[in-house]
Amino acid sequence: MGLVPGQFPQELDEEIARLVAQRSGELGAEEDAVRRASRDMLRHGRYKPTGRGKPASEYLMRAAREGSFPRISAPVDICNLISLHYLVPASVWDLDLSGTAFLGRRGREGESYVFNAGGQEIGLQDLLVVCRADSDQPMVNPVKDSHATKTTVDSTRVGAVVYMPRAANLDTEYVLSRFVALLAGCGDAVEAGYLLVEGRP
Repeated sequence: MGLVPGQFPQELDEEIARLVAQRSGELGAEEDAVRRASRDMLRHGRYKPTGRGKPASEYLMRAAREGSFPRISAPVDICNLISLHYLVPASVWDLDLSGTAFLGRRGREGESYVFNAGGQEIGLQDLLVVCRADSDQPMVNPVKDSHATKTTVDSTRVGAVVYMPRAANLDTEYVLSRFVALLAGCGDAVEAGYLLVEGRP
């Protein structure tokens, strides 16, 4: 069975409130090193993680400091919680819109996709992207996810990725297992699991 729309893990509200309060202050030295590692992970070719091209985790940090942390739906809120807690970008998408086979690569010259209902686009050249395997069509990246495969309040099957730089020295298995455990709380019999994929240096 899949997620139940509108059902949240019992502890989610409390965890988000506690984390937002924690992130309203300045980062410690070790935490800031993770933030910088997440940025450096995106430096490749022509892509520079500056301005609007910074990792999504940095936008969440700013929202926490400004008291405007977004609450959207259970899977998105969980994704944002993981991203803000570990200071790394993460993506979530609707499997009924994307299919279930994916590949990762760098964006190619001229590639882009629309990331919101207003039709705004993000250029993907040299940026990490996760694509649909059947069409090689990019759908998510560490900055902005494609509007075409975004979850809605009615989504019952989701996929997700956490982009963790090696330099951050995170316990990757623990981060992913925590993400899965929270998603499993979004229904009475949710089937959830994870796969650890290591990119090339």
